[in-house]
Amino acid sequence: MFFTFIIVVILTAVVLVVAAMTIARLLAPRSFNPQKGEPYECGIPTRGQSWVQFRAGYYLFAILFLMFDIETVFLFPWAVVASQVGVYALVSVGFFLVVLILGLAYAWRKGALEWK
Repeated sequence: MFFTFIIVVILTAVVLVVAAMTIARLLAPRSFNPQKGEPYECGIPTRGQSWVQFRAGYYLFAILFLMFDIETVFLFPWAVVASQVGVYALVSVGFFLVVLILGLAYAWRKGALEWK
């Protein structure tokens, strides 16, 4: 019974995605303009090459930001039900925060947070 439900859900998802893409392809306006392929940034034409290599530190900084941004996404639902769940939830979130703090300390020690 459960297997049938999973198959129906997967097939429904595939059919809906294919239908949406087909309808979009049939109804979407087409205009082929060379200007569409040009890089665009804030309404200002670019100067020089658009493909510039960035230092790895920028990517590390962005990944750390995302990590702590996702942390808040996980903490909000926990905060809503914290009084109902009890001590186990407190210990679980404490462990979660300890792992995140250790990750932050490691990144800090390696210099990932220094903007050079």
